[in-house]
Amino acid sequence: MLAHRPGVPVSFDAVLTIVSFLVPILGAIPGLLLAASASSGSRGAAEEAPLSHWRAVAGGAVVGAAIAAMHYTGMAAYRVEGIVVWNPSVIALSVALSMTISAAAFLLASTYAGQRVPRAAGGVFALAVLSLHFTGMAAVTITALGTAGTEAAVEAQHAMALAVALAGLIVMTAGGFAFLLDRRSQTETVRRLTHLAMTDPLTGLPNRAAFAERLARGLERAAAVSARAAVIAIDLDRFKEVNDTHGHAAGDAALRAIGQRLAAAVGANACLARMGGDEFAALLPFRTRSGLDAVIARLEAAASAPVTIEDGSGGEFTVTLGASFGIACFPEDGTDPGQLTNNADLALYRAKALPFTAHCFYDPSMDAAAREKRSLAAALREALASGGGLMLHYQLQASVTAGEITGYEALLRWRHPTRGMIPPSVFIPLAEEMGLIPALGAWVLRRACTEAAAWPHPWRVAVNVSPLQLADASLPGLVAEVLAETGLAAERLEIELTETAIVEDQERALSILRAIKALGVRVALDDFGTGYSSLKTLRSFPFDKIKLDRFFMAEIESSAEAMAVIRSVLAEGVERPEQLAILRAEGCDEAQGFLLGRPSPAVSSGPEPEAAASAPRPPDAAPVSEAA
Repeated sequence: MLAHRPGVPVSFDAVLTIVSFLVPILGAIPGLLLAASASSGSRGAAEEAPLSHWRAVAGGAVVGAAIAAMHYTGMAAYRVEGIVVWNPSVIALSVALSMTISAAAFLLASTYAGQRVPRAAGGVFALAVLSLHFTGMAAVTITALGTAGTEAAVEAQHAMALAVALAGLIVMTAGGFAFLLDRRSQTETVRRLTHLAMTDPLTGLPNRAAFAERLARGLERAAAVSARAAVIAIDLDRFKEVNDTHGHAAGDAALRAIGQRLAAAVGANACLARMGGDEFAALLPFRTRSGLDAVIARLEAAASAPVTIEDGSGGEFTVTLGASFGIACFPEDGTDPGQLTNNADLALYRAKALPFTAHCFYDPSMDAAAREKRSLAAALREALASGGGLMLHYQLQASVTAGEITGYEALLRWRHPTRGMIPPSVFIPLAEEMGLIPALGAWVLRRACTEAAAWPHPWRVAVNVSPLQLADASLPGLVAEVLAETGLAAERLEIELTETAIVEDQERALSILRAIKALGVRVALDDFGTGYSSLKTLRSFPFDKIKLDRFFMAEIESSAEAMAVIRSVLAEGVERPEQLAILRAEGCDEAQGFLLGRPSPAVSSGPEPEAAASAPRPPDAAPVSEAA
C-alpha cells in the first residue's frame, strides 16, 4: 500500500488504520486455535487424521480471511483526492488466494509436525500474504481530481513508511530479546533438570546414571594416554542396624556424613557416587599400586570412623559403621565399563564373605566361581519349577523309654542332574540369596504331608520352617490349605523353627505361630541352647516340643547344667549309647540322631533304638533349618 503511487495526494484515517491493525489479531485467534487442535489431533489415532487435516485447512482459511480483512480495512482508511473504482472480480481473487494458500500452509505444518518440512510452511504463508496485497492493490483504480498537495502527500507517505518501519523494527527487536531470554531460560532449566537427574538427592553426590557416564568418559581418557584407573565398589556394614535401632532419619544422616567423608578421601581427581541404599562406587585414576593402596586406606578409615548424629530432641549419639571394598583395575581387569563394574562387585562379594577382610582386589578365579554359582542357581530354580531332583529324606524320632517310633523329621535333599547330591550347606544359602526359600519351604511342606498321609502308621512328620517363611503372614493359610489337600490330620504335623526365626520380630512371629497352633498343628523349638534368649523364648510361647542342639548333647556326659534341662525335651544329635542311657535315666521324652536311624528316602516300622547303634553315620545330614 505504501509502495503504490496513485499520482494524487494521499492521507490515512487514523482510527481505521488502528482498526486494521487489530483486525488480523482478533480474526486470527479462532483460526490459530482451530489449527492447533488439528496439530494435536494428528498425533492421535490414525482414524482421526482426516478430521485433523480438515481442521488445519479450516484454521488456515480463517487466518487467510483475517489477513484479507486487515488489507481492505486499511484500504478503507486510504484517503485520496480522486475517484476510486474497485474491481469485484480481482477482490474476490485476492481473498480466495489468501485463504487458499494460507490453508495450504497450515495443512503442511499440521501434516509434518515435528519435522523440518514446517519451516517451508512459513514461506507458503508469506506467499499468501503477498498474493493478497499485490492482487488487492491491482483491484483498485484511482482517477485524480487534481494535483495540489501531491508533494505533501508523498511526504506523508514517507512519514507513514518510516513509522511502519520503526514499529516493525521495535516488534522484531522485542521478539529477538524475547527469544534470547527464552533460550537462556531453557538453558538454565535444562541445566537444572540435568543436575537433578544426575545427583543423589540425599547426599548430593553423583548418582548411578552420572557415575556410568563419568566412568565411560574416564576410561576413554585413560585409554587415550595409557593411564590406569580403579573402579571401587563400596558397601557399608551395619547400616541396617542403624536404621532398625535409631530410625531412617538417623540412617539418612549417617549416609550423608559417610558420603562426604568418602568423597574427601578419594580426592578431587576421582569420582565418588552413591549407587543406591548403602552402596557407593568410586572411579579413581592412579599411577602406582602404592598410591591406590593409600587411597583405599583413607576410604577404610573414613568409613570406620564414628559418626555423631543428632537424635531430634537436642541430644546426640554415636554410631560406627565400617565398609567393605571391591576393587577392579583398568586395563588389567577389564576395559569395558560394565565388565569393570561387574568385576568390582565380584571382589566386593569376596571381601564381605571373608572375615576380617575390609577390601579385596578382583581375581580372575572369581569369574569361575561366579559362573559356577549362576549355573547352580539356574539348576536349582529349574528343579523347583519342575520338582525334578528335589526329594525328602526322613530321620527317625523315637521314644527314649519305650523305644517306639514317634515320628520322622523331613529333610530336603537335592540331586543335581550331572553333579549328583548337592549338600544342603551349599544349596540352602544359594536359595536364600535367590529368594527361593519360601517356595522351597512350601514344596517341602506339601510333599511331606502328602507322603506322611500314605504312611502305614499315624506317625508325626516334622517340617522345618525358616525365618523367611515365619515372617510371611500367609503361612497359617498355607498350612491349612496343605492339610486340606493332603488329608493329613493336623495333630500329625509338627512345625519346627529355630530361635532366630522368632527373635527378628517376636510379636509378629508369635502371632503367626498361635494361628498355626490353632489349627491343631504342633510347634517345636529346634536347636535349643544355641540362641541368646532361650529362656525368654520359652516363656513367650508354649511349645509342644523342645529339641536340644547337637552341640548341647555333646556336653551332657560331663555337664550337670546340661543334664538339668534335658527333661521333657527331644534330644537331637544322639550318636553314642552313653548319651542315650543318660537321656533315659534323666527322663527325657524323645531323641533323634544317627544312633537311632539315619535319614532315609522312605519310612518303615523302624528298628529299636539300640538296634540302630551300629548303623554307619551318613554324610551331611543337616536339616534345612540348620543351614537356613
